[in-house]
Amino acid sequence: MIEDNIINKEENERTVLVGLVTQKQSEAKVNEYLDELEFLAKTAGAEPEKRFIQKLDYPNPRTYVGTGKLEEIRQYVEEHEIGLVIFDDDLSSKQVLNIEKELKVKILDRTSLILDIFAKRAQTATARTQVELAQYQYLLPRLTRMWTHLERQRGGIGMRGPGETQIETDRRIILDKISRLKEELKDIDKQKSIQRKNRGNMTRVALVGYTNVGKSTIMNLLSKSDVFAENKLFATLDTTVRKVTIDNLPFLLSDTVGFIRKLPTHLVNSFKSTLDEVREADLLMHVVDVSHPNFEEQIEVVDKTLSDVCGAAQKPQILVFNKIDAFKYTPKDPDDLTPATRENMSLEDFKKTWMAKMNNNCVFISAKDKTNIDQLKELLYEKAKEIHVERFPYNDFLFQKYDEDMGND
Repeated sequence: MIEDNIINKEENERTVLVGLVTQKQSEAKVNEYLDELEFLAKTAGAEPEKRFIQKLDYPNPRTYVGTGKLEEIRQYVEEHEIGLVIFDDDLSSKQVLNIEKELKVKILDRTSLILDIFAKRAQTATARTQVELAQYQYLLPRLTRMWTHLERQRGGIGMRGPGETQIETDRRIILDKISRLKEELKDIDKQKSIQRKNRGNMTRVALVGYTNVGKSTIMNLLSKSDVFAENKLFATLDTTVRKVTIDNLPFLLSDTVGFIRKLPTHLVNSFKSTLDEVREADLLMHVVDVSHPNFEEQIEVVDKTLSDVCGAAQKPQILVFNKIDAFKYTPKDPDDLTPATRENMSLEDFKKTWMAKMNNNCVFISAKDKTNIDQLKELLYEKAKEIHVERFPYNDFLFQKYDEDMGND
């Protein structure tokens, strides 16, 4: 069965991580990517034990890393009985085949690892269909590596036909499955569209952001619901929509799948029905982990994805800087005249900077400690009210009277 060839891992599998320093990626950036890859591996149930980093102008087309580095990895894998090696970039079928021949262990790249997590996290029929489509789209160009067992069966000359025929047969099977899954997702899209229409003209707010920034925790706080939240990447794959009322204003709040760097577009496109909630939202709540050392780059990744995939770059947006309880910095020496950096800027410094950048359309909170949640609600209320009044102008008088009765200016 083709399904048997989709990669799954055993829990607590010992692994090593491999990355490249190239002309486009500095060593600091590669280490940051490997930090994220390590988090992904742990989320999937693996235990990373060592990192291998090599400097190359570009990835080796045969084995990703050079021959010497591959031999170094092989020796470590053998000596420490490692069963899995994870590469930080996508590998071609040729690269995987050559690496497996040398290392004789299971090989994953970043995308296959993320797909494994997606498959594990998918709970609803919609999410499972989306993940299955992404798996087959990933698998299709890599079919050749799945038929290496035929090389041991055939004698060489005159025996290539059956192998090639089998690959073509599997290609047709996968293409048929992809076509069927796309049709299923079209039906799901239609159902979701009808559901959205049935919600009427209520203001729609969508939570967006990098994975593991606390969107689901904020969703639970605002809607008083119990959406699954965990300190792991891609804890939520399914979109959850809840009705929220702040003071006298009801609106719909949706929680969506998190974004991540180096995520192939076709994988994101598999979640079209999920991201439609973002496309049709009136307001985006962009949640940011302000304690992350490179949160500004994460903001850029999310904004680019919103623009390229969701077509939602121009939507009204508020930034919610979460996890202020975990924010850390080293105070700058008063005699140091060099410009301040991320490492020595205080939270108050960041607040001033971002308040100015966003025209005060941002708030700093801790969802974990429930710090400044009232400020978040006030900002959300004002933005949602603006949209509501624009849609229903005759309600403006009611809002003004309500604010007067409540003693608001």
